[in-house]
Amino acid sequence: MRVFKGKISVIMPAFNEGHHIYENLRETHGVFCRSGRSFEIILVDDGSLDETSAEARRAAADFGRIVTLRLDRNRGKGNALKEGFRMAKGDFVIFLDADLDLHPGQIKGLFRAMRDEKADVMIGSKHHPDSSLAYPLRRKVMSRIYAAVLKSLFGLPLRDTQTGLKIFTRASLEKAFPKVLCDRYAFDVELLARAHEAGFRVAEAPVVLNFRREVRWGRIRATDVVRMGLDTLAIFMRLQATRRSAPEVPPMHAGHAARLNRSR
Repeated sequence: MRVFKGKISVIMPAFNEGHHIYENLRETHGVFCRSGRSFEIILVDDGSLDETSAEARRAAADFGRIVTLRLDRNRGKGNALKEGFRMAKGDFVIFLDADLDLHPGQIKGLFRAMRDEKADVMIGSKHHPDSSLAYPLRRKVMSRIYAAVLKSLFGLPLRDTQTGLKIFTRASLEKAFPKVLCDRYAFDVELLARAHEAGFRVAEAPVVLNFRREVRWGRIRATDVVRMGLDTLAIFMRLQATRRSAPEVPPMHAGHAARLNRSR
């Protein structure tokens, strides 16, 4: 059985979250303090136009173990997570959306599932049959359609890629991140596909999602849907090109390879 010891880095990308980021950082900090684990929280302000940075710095001063990073312009969630990972020191890296639609108290259950599944990457999945969702119907429909498209194109062993709660071993991110070119709409898809392609075991677990935003299309516009489709197609083409040019070698599970190396 794998042992999940070591430091945790929680990366929280944020854009214009100033009205609640202080309280959300307080809540997240409290959850990890109670866990007894060594941790750090990295809040990446992705070029916000409000008080996100100032409120995050106030939380860092009040609570400790919070690092803030301010990006000069908005380049997308994927880029913010990449920049946060450059600063991360943890053996395990958690991606957590700053709005806390997915409460960080669920991390313990995801770690348990990660251990049981012997996974290198654990995804909180909205489409898991045991998930509990307070979620607008139109967003559910969009999410289901996109999941079906991804299953057909990439064959990932997942029902969902977009939920903002994920755990990675450091090794899986170090291997996958350099190959990820997408910064915005389909970033999660490319990162997970690259990790899967590299032989890391990717699995999913149920989540409880409490959608706190207004019940409408929210932040997703028609142009966003088009761009996500174009990004997804570009990722598919890049992966196909990579597979055509790669030499054929016997497959080895990345986690198994790591265990073999440690035993030598």
